[in-house]
Amino acid sequence: MSTDLNLLDPKHLVFLDLLYRSRSVTRAAEQMGLSQPTVSVWLSQLRASLGDPLFVRTTDGMQATPRVEAMLDTLRGVLEGLRRLSEPATAFEPARSKREFRIFMTDASHITLLPRLFTHVHAQAPGVRLEAAPIRPGLLQAMENGEADLALGLLPDLESGFFQQALFEQDWVCLANARHPRIQGRLSRAAYAREAHAGVVAGTGQVLLEEALKRTRVEREVKLKVPGFLGLSTILATTDLIGTLPRQIGETLAQNSGLQVLACPIAIPRFTVKQHWHARFHHDPANRWLRGVCAALFMAASTQALAPSSPARPRSSVPTRSRPPSNR
Repeated sequence: MSTDLNLLDPKHLVFLDLLYRSRSVTRAAEQMGLSQPTVSVWLSQLRASLGDPLFVRTTDGMQATPRVEAMLDTLRGVLEGLRRLSEPATAFEPARSKREFRIFMTDASHITLLPRLFTHVHAQAPGVRLEAAPIRPGLLQAMENGEADLALGLLPDLESGFFQQALFEQDWVCLANARHPRIQGRLSRAAYAREAHAGVVAGTGQVLLEEALKRTRVEREVKLKVPGFLGLSTILATTDLIGTLPRQIGETLAQNSGLQVLACPIAIPRFTVKQHWHARFHHDPANRWLRGVCAALFMAASTQALAPSSPARPRSSVPTRSRPPSNR
């Protein structure tokens, strides 16, 4: 499309409409809060630009020419469109909304965060629907395109073009059968290395665990590998295997399945669970509401609002495409 267009100034369009309604240059100027000489100059410019007198002086005031009559509906349509464009964003009303929100989250979050989130959202916004999507390749593009609203978890790949808010920190615990024949109440480093383990094979958190084991030169025998946390509690409750998990999912599984929670004898780095959203939707009222719900439900009082950079900026305005996130 050509960019060399002789476009009319929106102020001039407003003036033409007011002049048509009032039939007076003076009254049109007063309604715009301008001087008559100013709008008279505008009228001269419009006449030259459109090649038509537009308005002629008569005994009944300034009368429009056929050119103005022909363009009047288009002119008013343009002004109405500009007014709509200039209006502030429509406020999000949770109680009346029928919107569906899509949230990328880990399987651990399905157990620990999703029930609380759904209960709260359903109470405030009964017409709103939630979809929990798995962390997967293509997450960056999906959030950039608006196919998803938030991502929750340990997601270091979501940097450029994304805002992030720290929700809570996680350390590590070990889980074991409450009637484990060799472990009751305490797990030593030697016992940790001696016992057989069930291990989760995917996720950034598990990378932290494996790196810690290498750094501390602890070798563990993983007898059973599982893709995620779902079903892990049943396995631990019916075997003598040991599980090493982030505290929140560990304590939740232990409470639901009667497992014993043990201090982890290995120094594994803590990590922060965050919510992430794309810069395109930072000011979207619905997205802001959902983020506020997550912050109110999950953010520890001691955490800072936005991390790790300044409160009002994403790391960059350009989304990173260097590598897709793995299943956390």
